[in-house]
Amino acid sequence: MAGYIIFVGVAQFVLFMLIAEAIYPGYSVSRNYISDLGNLRLEPSTPHAAVFNTSIMLLGILLIAGGALLYRSGRDATGRALGALVMASGVGAAGVGLFPEGSPHGLHIIFSLVTFLASSLASYPASLYRGLRTPLWGALGTIGLMALALYVNGIYLGLGWGGMERLIVYPNLLWAAGFSGALLGKEKG
Repeated sequence: MAGYIIFVGVAQFVLFMLIAEAIYPGYSVSRNYISDLGNLRLEPSTPHAAVFNTSIMLLGILLIAGGALLYRSGRDATGRALGALVMASGVGAAGVGLFPEGSPHGLHIIFSLVTFLASSLASYPASLYRGLRTPLWGALGTIGLMALALYVNGIYLGLGWGGMERLIVYPNLLWAAGFSGALLGKEKG
């Protein structure tokens, strides 16, 4: 069940993020943050913020649910660590939607950082998860962590701040989709 829940969360977020980008006038993947899609004040004439914020909150809720299932079924420290990190990533994602860019007290930045870190770190126990061992998930999480380190130091590698932020987010979405798909395949096998 965790595989279904996580896959649906990731898939719907990717699709609705693309829709929000498409309807946001003048949006640039290199010159706009992903979170600009949820900022109600930047471009209030289109529904992009409602689309983005709803989708990322749903992602968060589904990651919390999927992570809880992984944690509960974890027979060892690896499974419990994976479940806890997926849940933490879900809390961060839900917080990003609840506290859009421009929210007071730096709440948006805090929840974004929780999401970035927890989702990248979750890739390591996912790489060791019973019966699904592969270095691929950890490699993708490492790309996310390296991109985060460059990003916070203002090094964008010619991609712009938006492009570098995507180098944090996309590898984590990819490993989560791949891992959840592998969970589904294991269930059927």
